[in-house]
Amino acid sequence: MYGTQSKRDIAFELQSQIPILRPSIHARRAHLVVKFQDLYGFTVEGNVDDVNVLNELREKVRQQGRIWWALEASKGANWYLLPSISEGQSLKASLKLSALANAVTLKRLIRKGIPPVLRPKVWFSLSGAAKKKSTVPESYYNDLTKAVEGKVTPATRQIDHDLPRTFPGHPWLDTPEGHAALRRVLVGYSFRDSDVGYCQGLNYVAALLLLVMKTEEDAFWMLAVLLENVLVHDCYTNNLSGCHVEQRVFKDLLSKKCPRIATHMEALDFDVSLVATEWFLCLFSKSLPSETTLRVWDVLFYEGAKVLFHVAMAIFKMREEELLLTYHVGDVINILQRTTHHLFDPEELLTVAFDKIGSMTTNTISKQRKKQEPAVMAEIDQRLRRLNSIKLDDK
Repeated sequence: MYGTQSKRDIAFELQSQIPILRPSIHARRAHLVVKFQDLYGFTVEGNVDDVNVLNELREKVRQQGRIWWALEASKGANWYLLPSISEGQSLKASLKLSALANAVTLKRLIRKGIPPVLRPKVWFSLSGAAKKKSTVPESYYNDLTKAVEGKVTPATRQIDHDLPRTFPGHPWLDTPEGHAALRRVLVGYSFRDSDVGYCQGLNYVAALLLLVMKTEEDAFWMLAVLLENVLVHDCYTNNLSGCHVEQRVFKDLLSKKCPRIATHMEALDFDVSLVATEWFLCLFSKSLPSETTLRVWDVLFYEGAKVLFHVAMAIFKMREEELLLTYHVGDVINILQRTTHHLFDPEELLTVAFDKIGSMTTNTISKQRKKQEPAVMAEIDQRLRRLNSIKLDDK
């Protein structure tokens, strides 16, 4: 998809790939809506304030890039792979201290954003994708894509249906070449894990992974580690049981962390899954601007699925006062959609997510999942029985 680059080329690209956006003089005067392309080729519509936010953001990206390059120069190219403190039980005290300092520095840096040119290699290493790939023969992906070529399954039919609807208008994804690459990744994974097969939503996730990772094979392994290690199991299976569990957990956490919002939503008979299902299935890729989505994914691949709850809650929290004034479900949806569409500043979102929501540990969320699973499975079972009963009546 893209050629290989030397380290020097990448360093220069870091500076050159982040242009200053300049709306027309008429737009500046009249505050008209303007269109522009973001770093990953998506056409974005926004006002002049949005353009200014993006310009400020890109200056911050440059500054972050300088920090990452300085760390590479002083600590080595793969400094972020040094042993973490959890793995350091057998290390000497000095090494433990070094590992702890390294982990704290890395967590803080990742929450501030991984520079776009470093994102592919940092994601691949820290997510566990590199380790997962190393457990199979070098030719695994090529052999898989060749083996499944021409085979037709319910998954491949749905994938073919969804390809032209995946980020239509994108200058690379919405081309025969882009469709073919995305199809190979999705079809390949549908055969790797027949329990998942293919679920709508994965097309958007895989497409964005392709844009970031540059190669199909790396995008495939990132998708594999995401579904097999990062996210909760059964999120994308046929009955979406994992996703239903996540929605219940999110609703419960919202009532604990944002009780005023939760109470008001309940009074309106608003089910958070009306908006949060898409957030969790597409990992915000259809809702947030791409550069903001990828900042969320920076943290997701390092800290795990709890990040999705933090971010989802932050979106509600950022519009708390406005939401409390609503009287209709439609108004709530409009506010949340307008908010996500214009969240060009990931700093604002992530600051609320991690500094104003409060701690939500992976262990706490796991306990909530176990608590909610029986009710979800009972509902799914009841639904299946009802459907079977209807089929028998029709015969």
